[in-house]
Amino acid sequence: MIPVIDLFAGPGGLGEGFSSITDESGERAFKTIMSVEKDEQAHKTLRLRAYVRSIKQKGKRIPHAYERYLQKHDAKSFNELITYDPEAWEAAGIEALCATLKEGDTSLVEEARARLKRQGVQSGRPWVLIGGPPCQAYSLVGRSRRTHDREGLEADPKQTLYKCYLAFINELQPTIFVMENVKGLLSAKHEGIGVFERILGDMHEAGYEIHSLVKQEPRGPQDYVVEAECYGIPQARHRVILLGIKKESEHKETDILTPMNRLTVREALEGIPRICSGFSSRNKGWREMNWASYVDSAADELLETEEGKKLKEILLRVKSSRPPKKTSKSVVSGKSGPYAGWYRGGLGGYRVLANHEARTHMARDLDRYLFCSAYAESNGISAQLYDFPSYLIPAHKNAQAAKEDKEVEFSDRFRVQLYDRPSTTITSHIAKDGHYYIHPDPEQCRSLTVREAARLQTFPDDYLFEGNRTSQYTQVGNAVPPLLAQQIAVVVAKYLGVTARCFFDELEEGRES
Repeated sequence: MIPVIDLFAGPGGLGEGFSSITDESGERAFKTIMSVEKDEQAHKTLRLRAYVRSIKQKGKRIPHAYERYLQKHDAKSFNELITYDPEAWEAAGIEALCATLKEGDTSLVEEARARLKRQGVQSGRPWVLIGGPPCQAYSLVGRSRRTHDREGLEADPKQTLYKCYLAFINELQPTIFVMENVKGLLSAKHEGIGVFERILGDMHEAGYEIHSLVKQEPRGPQDYVVEAECYGIPQARHRVILLGIKKESEHKETDILTPMNRLTVREALEGIPRICSGFSSRNKGWREMNWASYVDSAADELLETEEGKKLKEILLRVKSSRPPKKTSKSVVSGKSGPYAGWYRGGLGGYRVLANHEARTHMARDLDRYLFCSAYAESNGISAQLYDFPSYLIPAHKNAQAAKEDKEVEFSDRFRVQLYDRPSTTITSHIAKDGHYYIHPDPEQCRSLTVREAARLQTFPDDYLFEGNRTSQYTQVGNAVPPLLAQQIAVVVAKYLGVTARCFFDELEEGRES
C-alpha cells in the first residue's frame, strides 16, 4: 500500500477516498499513516473512521457494537465499540492526530518524517501528501462580506496556512501531492500579490510540476477548477485541485478525470425517511405549538395570496398528507438510488441511519420553507425574494426592498435544493441556518439534515459525524466528497504504476453484466 499523509484533514473526506480504492488483487491501494486536524470534534470523527476502516481492512464485518453506536450515539455504546478491538482503537489514535499546524513549527514535519522512514520511504518507496488549508479567507462569499476590510482580509492567518503545507513539501518531498481549495483562491491576493500565482511559484521552486485534473494542457487558472457535478457527485461543488508531481519523476503524462452522468438530489436522498422539523425555543410558547397544525394553517394562509393560489394543488396535498415523524433512525426498506451500493454497502444489511435529525426553526421560517419548496416543485427553480408573498419577506430593510422590485443583495437567501438537479454547494454555512438548504419536499417543510447533506457530499451512511449538530454540519460542509476523492486517487495510483478501482468502476461493471 502507498503511504498517505493527510493535512487539514477535517472529518476525513479526502482521506476516505484514497483509503477506499483497491488494486487489481482487491487490496487497498493507499494507507493513511498520519492525518492531522485541529478541531476536536472533527478529530473525533476522523479517529472513529480510522478505527472502523481498520476493522474492515482486517476482513471483519461491521460489529453489532458499531450498529448500536450509530443508533444510540451514547457513552455506553461508545465504550462497547472501542473495547471491541482495543488495539485498533489505539492505532486509530496514533494515525489521526488532534494538532494545530503552525507556520515555523516543525514538530509535525519531523513526526511525519519518522513515520515515513518506518514505511521505507527513504529507500525510494513512493508516498503521497494530500489536504487543503482552511479556505474561508479565500471564499468568494466570505470576501464579498469583507470588501471594506481589505487590510484585515490580506492579513488573515488562514491565508498563510498553505505555507504549513508547503513546509511538508519542501522538507519531505512527496512523490505526489494533492492540494484542494476554494475557487476564490484564484482571485485572492495576499500583500498585493495573487495567492494562486504565489502558490504555483512556491511549488515550482520546491521542485514540482503542477498538473490539472480536468485539462491535459491547462492554459489558465480556471483549468485547475474541478466541477464535481461533472464527475458523478450530486452537488455543484467547484474547487481548485492541484496535482503536484516531482520534476525528476520518470513519467510525465498524467490522466485526467473522466466525466460521468450527473446524479440528482432525488437520487442521492433515495431511501432516507421523511421527518418533520420542530420549533425553535425562540418562538413564544413553542412547547405548546403543534407542527402539523401550524403547517396546515400556513398552507391556508398561502392559499389566500395570489402567489399561493398558483400552488394550490401542492398546498392541498400538503394539507391532506400524513405528517412525517419527528425522527427516524432507519432507512426506508425497498428504496435505493443508483449509489445504494456505496451509501449503504458498508452497513452489511443494517437499516440504521445516523445523523438524521431535523433542526428546529422559527415559525415564520416554516411558512417560507413551505412556500419555497412548493414554488420549486411547481416551477423547477428556487424562488427569489421578488417571488414571495409580501408577508413572507423578512422585515429587515435590505429584504423589504424586494416589495418595490428594488435590487436586493442575496435575493436567493431562501434556496431549495431542487430534486431533479445536483444540489448547490454544501458549505460550512449550513451550520448557521438552513435557509440556503431547504428540503425540496413541501410535506417535510424543513432544511436538510446532517445525513442528507452528507449524502450530497457522497459520505457513506456508515460514516458517523461526531460532536454537536452545528459541528457536524460544519464538518460536512468543509469536506471533500469521498467519491470525488476516489477518482483523484485512481489518477494518482495509475501514475505510480498501480491499476486501481473505485466505486464507479464497480457501478459500470454492474451495468454491463
